Amino acid sequence: MASPIYLDYAATTPVDNSVINEMMKYLPIDGIFANPSSQHSLGQAANKAVDESRAIAAEFLCCNPGEIIFTSGATESNNIAIKGIAKAYQEHGNHIITSQTEHKSVLDTYRVLESQGFEVTYLTPDKMGCISKEELESAIRPETILVSIMHVNNETGVIQEINSLGSIVKNKYKIYFHVDAAQSFGKLPIDLDNSPVDLLSCSSHKIYGPKGVGILYIRNRAKTRLIPLMNGGGQEFGIRPGTLPTHQITGLGKAIEIARNRMTTDSDSVALLHHLLKQGLAEIDGAVINNPEHAIPNILNISINGIDSITLVTSLQNEVAISSGSACTSGSIEPSHVLRAMGVDEGRLHSSVRISIGRYTTTQDIKTALNIISKEVCRIRSLMN
Repeated sequence: MASPIYLDYAATTPVDNSVINEMMKYLPIDGIFANPSSQHSLGQAANKAVDESRAIAAEFLCCNPGEIIFTSGATESNNIAIKGIAKAYQEHGNHIITSQTEHKSVLDTYRVLESQGFEVTYLTPDKMGCISKEELESAIRPETILVSIMHVNNETGVIQEINSLGSIVKNKYKIYFHVDAAQSFGKLPIDLDNSPVDLLSCSSHKIYGPKGVGILYIRNRAKTRLIPLMNGGGQEFGIRPGTLPTHQITGLGKAIEIARNRMTTDSDSVALLHHLLKQGLAEIDGAVINNPEHAIPNILNISINGIDSITLVTSLQNEVAISSGSACTSGSIEPSHVLRAMGVDEGRLHSSVRISIGRYTTTQDIKTALNIISKEVCRIRSLMN
């Protein structure tokens, strides 16, 4: 059976062949496979490779290598940042702020803290999915210690004005500002030297690197107090202990190098494909685009009137790989919390799907996928009548 056309890049990306080749240097017996914490020459060679990848990440994000912590991915980075800051500075206040449209790894972390005595304000976005400076500022209290706002939304691609929002947090108040950058990492420029961001979370598998590794940036790490989630051998400055996966970290470093060199090329290519995709979807009867204008072109969220998203995604699964706009949690189907917060009506909530494109998507992929989706919509409707 032929593989379906892959249009789910926001969920994960394939690993670049150059990244795979780089990782293979750190796996076999004749490679640099040793524990980076070991004192012998093999261990020190592995440690050097980790340091080189840390330097690559720091240069890409415009920060100091000592501010980069390697984690298992953005979900863990979000947990370490949010719980670590909240618990370290609880004596100064128990109020924390986030938005209703965050990734589940942020929202669920905030709900855990809420159950532990923290007060949480969930900011409501406007119809375009944006958080306003006025709403954020009005939510800040004397006891506020942390604000967490994502850079690019994983369902709609909306871009938050992080520097503008962060300036409110940092210029007037002594509050930590955390950003989930999983969807913007490698797609939009991030200059942490000239940014109000204190903590930033990234994942390797969103930029054609391996799954299972990511980054947590911590500004002035030596001065920022963070309560670690785990205890162990003291790796990663004691913040994220555990034996470092050299092959994954070097794979991430290689993926960053490629992203840096290809950012403009990839962006231009995706923008053209986005235009073609959007034009084609507009020709499908009952299709409504849910994306705001201020969004990255990699992600397109649409609703097709009268067709349940699960039905469409399932019927397409062998030909076109896309994602439902609904999240499956404990066996139950929940409409998109992101679109609901934006005020999208119930019908569009239940029919929303996410189509996301990337480096290996071709014009022919888009044309073929549009043809398949159009025919499948007609088939489903004929069965409903």
